[in-house]
Amino acid sequence: MRNPGFDKPLYILPFDHRGSFQKKMFGWNRALTGEQTAEIAAAKRVIYDGFLAAVDAGVSKDKAGILVDEQFGAAILRDAGAAGYSTSCPAEKSGQDEFDFEYGENFAEHIEAFHPTFCKVLVRYNPEGDPILNRSQTIRLTRLSDYLRSKRSSSLFMFELLVPPEKNQMNRLNGDKQAYDLKLRPSLMAGAIEELQEAGIEPDVWKIEGLDRREDCERIVAVARRRGSDKVGCIILGRGEDDSKVGGWLTTASAVPGFIGFAVGRTTFWSTLVDWRANKITRENGVTEIARRYREFVDAFEAYRVAAPAS
Repeated sequence: MRNPGFDKPLYILPFDHRGSFQKKMFGWNRALTGEQTAEIAAAKRVIYDGFLAAVDAGVSKDKAGILVDEQFGAAILRDAGAAGYSTSCPAEKSGQDEFDFEYGENFAEHIEAFHPTFCKVLVRYNPEGDPILNRSQTIRLTRLSDYLRSKRSSSLFMFELLVPPEKNQMNRLNGDKQAYDLKLRPSLMAGAIEELQEAGIEPDVWKIEGLDRREDCERIVAVARRRGSDKVGCIILGRGEDDSKVGGWLTTASAVPGFIGFAVGRTTFWSTLVDWRANKITRENGVTEIARRYREFVDAFEAYRVAAPAS
């Protein structure tokens, strides 16, 4: 087993959305036809072209990366991998509360078909939540973690941790979601990471929800690295929030050693794709706008980023 860790700057444009993309962007709730699948793939190509334009305009290729799914983005994954970009691909089924493998027992075969830089999972895990649900997820995740740390795979492990509130937790806060995010979620995130680590789950990068306070960012890094893995990195996800909220999270996190970057997707591309599909803007303008917004988030993080100490 290799030691976990990745501490280089990592600025990801994620567009691995599947079920939500199909339903909310296109309004399709049934099984897709081949033509519909191709139309979604074409929309994701607009996002990818925006990413490429941003790199052409100055974003460091060594720091830039994409996160896209096999279902709609197989050609993009191959193109980006051949061009030497950091690639990430999800392993989870889309739109489920419980983590499970998208391709079941064939999960390893699909990882190795693309050799992504990172195999990513999205997991909803509240340490005060249903213990049976948490346990069943942990069993599958431990299996994936062991596989990715073994010599059988060259891909690293990226863990996207979401900590949705339990009903009793919200009741204690009188239903105040902002109070949950500020007062309760940070400690629950730390607790979730500890529990997952104790189960043998060792990601190279933790992809986490934004934090408003520096001390919370510092605590998450300390927990992520508590088992002696001082190279483990953390990145901030955008959660579909507006520019101001995401910018604040990036500014706070970038000043904390151990936070190496971000993965901001919907905030970067969603409204632009909506306008393009409505014929309000041209495809070229859409690509340009996505590139601009991605570069702005890179610049925001770079402005306060703490460089890793020389090894």
